[in-house]
Amino acid sequence: MNGLLNDVRYALRQLRKSPGFALTAILTLAFGIAATTAIFSIVEGVLLRPLPFADQSTLVTLGDQLDTAGADALPTPAVAAPEIASYVRDTRAFSGLGGYAQAGYELSGVGEPAQVNATRLTASIFPVLGVSPIMGRAFTAQEDTGRAPVTLLSYQTWQSRFHGDAHILGQKILLDRKPYEIIGVMPREFEFPLAPGQLNRSELWVPMSLSAGELANQSSWNYRMVGRLKAGITPVQAQSDAMRVAQEIMRGFPGPMASLRIHPVVTLLNEDTVAQARPLVRTLFLAVTVVLFIACANLAGLLLVRVIRRRREIAVRLALGAGNAAVLRQSLVETLTLSIAGGLLGLALASVALRVGINFLPETLPRINAIGLDWKVVLFALLLAVVTGLLCGVIPAFAASHTSVNDGLKEGGRTGTVGGGHARLRSALVIAEVAVALVLLVASGLLLRSFEKLRAVNLGFRADHTLTASYSLPRHEYPTQTVVDGFNDTLLRKLRQSPGVQTAGITSQLPASGQSSSNSFIPEGYVPPKGAGMNLSWTSQVIGSYFSAEGIPILRGRDFTDADRAGSPLVVIVNHTLAQRYWPGQDPIGKRIHWGLMETPLPWMTVVGEIGDVKQSSADEPTQDQIYQPNGQFTISLGQFAPEGSLDGNGGSIVLRSALPPDQMTDALRAAVRSIDPRLPLTQVESMERVVEEGQAPRRFNTAIISAFAAAAVLLALLGIYSVIAFSAALRTQEMAIRLALGSQRSSVMQIIVASGAKLGLAGCGIGAVVAFFATRMLRSMLFQVDPLDPMVLVLAAVSIFLLAIVASVIPARRVANVEPVQALRGE
Repeated sequence: MNGLLNDVRYALRQLRKSPGFALTAILTLAFGIAATTAIFSIVEGVLLRPLPFADQSTLVTLGDQLDTAGADALPTPAVAAPEIASYVRDTRAFSGLGGYAQAGYELSGVGEPAQVNATRLTASIFPVLGVSPIMGRAFTAQEDTGRAPVTLLSYQTWQSRFHGDAHILGQKILLDRKPYEIIGVMPREFEFPLAPGQLNRSELWVPMSLSAGELANQSSWNYRMVGRLKAGITPVQAQSDAMRVAQEIMRGFPGPMASLRIHPVVTLLNEDTVAQARPLVRTLFLAVTVVLFIACANLAGLLLVRVIRRRREIAVRLALGAGNAAVLRQSLVETLTLSIAGGLLGLALASVALRVGINFLPETLPRINAIGLDWKVVLFALLLAVVTGLLCGVIPAFAASHTSVNDGLKEGGRTGTVGGGHARLRSALVIAEVAVALVLLVASGLLLRSFEKLRAVNLGFRADHTLTASYSLPRHEYPTQTVVDGFNDTLLRKLRQSPGVQTAGITSQLPASGQSSSNSFIPEGYVPPKGAGMNLSWTSQVIGSYFSAEGIPILRGRDFTDADRAGSPLVVIVNHTLAQRYWPGQDPIGKRIHWGLMETPLPWMTVVGEIGDVKQSSADEPTQDQIYQPNGQFTISLGQFAPEGSLDGNGGSIVLRSALPPDQMTDALRAAVRSIDPRLPLTQVESMERVVEEGQAPRRFNTAIISAFAAAAVLLALLGIYSVIAFSAALRTQEMAIRLALGSQRSSVMQIIVASGAKLGLAGCGIGAVVAFFATRMLRSMLFQVDPLDPMVLVLAAVSIFLLAIVASVIPARRVANVEPVQALRGE
């Protein structure tokens, strides 16, 4: 133990004598460890950390998929409201099963009214998840079926909106202006459903309390289910069991749905939660591992140089009786001292990076609130520091312990060529750095090119000078269609009268925002090919001058007018893709379609206009068939399938086009709404350009983070080339002085040194190009209209690194070429 303490004290003395080396080594490691720790915290929080539920290995999701010619009609497996009771009652593979649906409510009665996310769920959900409130109780099955107005709060909502009031139980809040009693507060870590991002987290939970209209609607798959498998039951067995129940459900379909086929899908809850995020997180971890490797290679090179510079000192110690093991141990202790210091600094930097950067994470990541520096992440960082110290230090330590005493003492500080093996090892490390840096640079180039192509996509609308906002009318105060229509008509009239406003409209689905609503439809006279499934379209109901407000061009026909209301002939506007798919080469104006399947007896709707294609979800997804309706005709067009008591236009997105910048119209928009309903909150008040940017945020994040890692990798690789060339040039100072003394030109001397760096860069680029050829295929799912093997990106990246390698070699080359031969030889 005393020997180890002596080694530590000796290492600290040696490092104090070389503050520049110590600082460079610590910062190099700190940067690599900080980046790796920060990314590992994301990996641990999203992929590795257990779900906040009991025994997650038996928790599964259950939902239907609709068969459509081999494709899935629903973006996520879901169930219709009547199916919830059937699956709960008739399946045998689950010890517990329940249904839920996400919802939004206007929360008032505490502070300013606000629109909050909530979840409706059956009383069985909490026992299935194995979670109980930390205060109060969960609601019962009787409260669920009896439509009891009770609610449970999330811990965060309890703290932020109610200031952690210990007497919160029994208090009343207003949800959509209807009083609800608070009966419980959920644990801090509880989150359900585990929706991606931070904007979709539920703040409260209420009983499902399905209405008669919901229970009668068998054609609306807007609900999901979660269950716990019985002991010994696998998801495959549970899916087979659910299929048996699905057969019974299909036999009960009414005549207009007789041809519809569903198949249930059972997925582990953990897999369902992280499936979308896994490719991104894995890519980030691989990228940061590459950066850490380069940092370690740089440190190993610095340590090798330090060993060579201390050859005489080490030779003296060995000559005085120090053993090889003692020299090896002392060298490793010095390296571990550096790595632990770098690890602690890296941990601090990672903490800062997470606090600042967590708000920039894409909304596609689930469980963002679980990301942080817990004890597992701290332990990982410390272990990483020790492991990197050992890996970086073992070869230099081995080289130090095997220093030749005679050669070391004979050199006497002369700058001749020493350690051919050491030189080759240093060169190999630099070549490896350049190779992996090239791989990251190619990946960055592919993502940048992909993002530029994404930004160049014609979205089908004009986002400039457009302000948007979402609203939802509380059913308690807007119970009839007449009252809802009165609000919408008054709002649009007030907006059009506002200074600077050019036009305004309302839509149920805002384009490029990730919102989606698909309905099946049938064109008149259409004969589907054999084996074809349902025809699905993205649908939107609009009010007012929506198309002109959004800047969507009408290619043929007309826009909707005030005459297109309930009671008038049903009309629709379709996009160019739908028109060309079903009526190629024909004028779609006057054609007819209806919702549902071929045998569904629903009212026909006449096409009165054709618009250009609009990117309804995001720019990187294929354009779907699109059907737009006047808001007042939607429920009528659904015929017998219209939900009981449904209201058209009781929520949506306001679209306002102005001659002024959007941020200057925010107050006017809020004032218009307040003049009609002072308590109605507006959400997501932002420009349309901001909506588009939010849709591109995941790809922007991928590109930015990989590019940052690539830049760091290239910088570290260049520092590696510079250090190797600088040290090699210093060792060859005497040789170059002799060349100059014998008449060589200084330019020739520079060429010799630069050629050494060029060889390293060329070798690294060659190896990196081969690795990139295989590695970039992993990015295929993250690219848009770009081939992972794009030759232009590969060539530009390789040429860039090669030229930078030459630049990094020029500085030490000029220093040696400018040496005075007489002074250099006299110094030797």
